[in-house]
Amino acid sequence: MKKLLSFVALVTFFVTSAFTLNNNSEIYADEDIVDLAVKTEFLSTLVAAVQAGELVDVLKSDGPFTVFAPTNEAFAKLPAGTVENLLKPENKAQLQAVLTYHVVPGKVYAKDLSDGMTAKTAQGSDVTFKVYDGKVKVNGAKVTAADIEAKNGVVHVIDTVILPGM
Repeated sequence: MKKLLSFVALVTFFVTSAFTLNNNSEIYADEDIVDLAVKTEFLSTLVAAVQAGELVDVLKSDGPFTVFAPTNEAFAKLPAGTVENLLKPENKAQLQAVLTYHVVPGKVYAKDLSDGMTAKTAQGSDVTFKVYDGKVKVNGAKVTAADIEAKNGVVHVIDTVILPGM
């Protein structure tokens, strides 16, 4: 079991590291935000949510957008049944509110952020950034990979789903 956990940690490190290389723009510059997420296994829950929320066309449009993309593990941290409930057709408006809270119009790069800075999301509420020792958090969610260029914006991978009003 210990060897399996070590292997999983190593694979996670290498996958996450692939996103933090300085040449991200060369790797994903021809992909839009949705296509980039579709090709990223650890963002599959986000992709399913974007599809259920009928936001694919919006996130494939010209933008530009900044997306704070929660990993599958981030979605798994939510209380049991939350994701399944949000994915129900009758909860589409609530799902869209959660998803658009992860999107800031325009391109926001990590280097442009300062401690205490806020940004208005596509949902309409602000998110607040904490910057310390070269690390960035958005509403308490740690940015685990920053500044991933897509042709219509930039993606920052986060370790927690951020919710409006929290």
